[in-house]
Formats: sequence, structure tokens, C-alpha cells
Amino acid sequence: MIEETDIRIGNMVWYYDYNMIETVFRVEGIAEGFVYNSGLPKSKLPLEKVHPLALEADHLLKFGFLPGEVEYGEDPDTYSYKYNRADSVYIRETNGGFQPLAASKNGLVPYGRPLHHVHQLQNLFYDLTRDDVFTG
Repeated sequence: MIEETDIRIGNMVWYYDYNMIETVFRVEGIAEGFVYNSGLPKSKLPLEKVHPLALEADHLLKFGFLPGEVEYGEDPDTYSYKYNRADSVYIRETNGGFQPLAASKNGLVPYGRPLHHVHQLQNLFYDLTRDDVFTG
């Protein structure tokens, strides 16, 4: 189950379909304990049947993040996404999830808590940039 306050329109989440297959969808609306999407049965699901989608390195690649290149002295577990001419978002894959990083005089330093779900990455990126680009 996912909390209503944790998601927003555009987030990727999943539910078990009629055949008990995990089915991913984008949130098109949220109201009164339901999540809406035109492709869902009856176009809505109660929040208790909606689950957060686990964040994996494949998602980062699909969203356009690039892993560091060893031949250039970069950490291959650190992914970057350039969202404008001068700025990037950095995330390091760790044992416990994906740690956001901030550029500083001393290199990249951790900030915030590790991310474990796709909607967390989507929400963080939106909060930082006001762009909704990770659509899956």
C-alpha cells in the first residue's frame, strides 16, 4: 500500500491485476482514497491496492541517467542526469537504495535519505527542478 500524501499525479506505481501480475501504471488522479488511471479496471483503485514501484538501476538508465565512467575516474555506481546546461542530479547506488548526492567543493556528498521507490525519485526531481520528466 502507498500513502496518499506520498504520491502525486504522474507517479509510477503498481497493482496486482486479475491474473495476479504486477501491473505498472501512472497516476492520473488522486481523490478520496482512490488512485485514478483511465487504463485501470473501473478507472480507479483504492489506495490500499496500490503499491510503490521499487527503484532499480534500470529505471535510472531508462530515465536518461548515465553511470560514471571508470576510464574518466568516475564511480560507476554514481549516476548523473543533466537537466539544464549547468546543473545535474546525482544519485549513487548503495546497498540500501539510491543516495542523492550534491556537488560541493569536496566532490559529491550525500544529502537526504536514500531513495527506494520510483515515485520518490520522481517527486525529488520535480521538487528540485519543477520538471516532470520521468514518465516511464
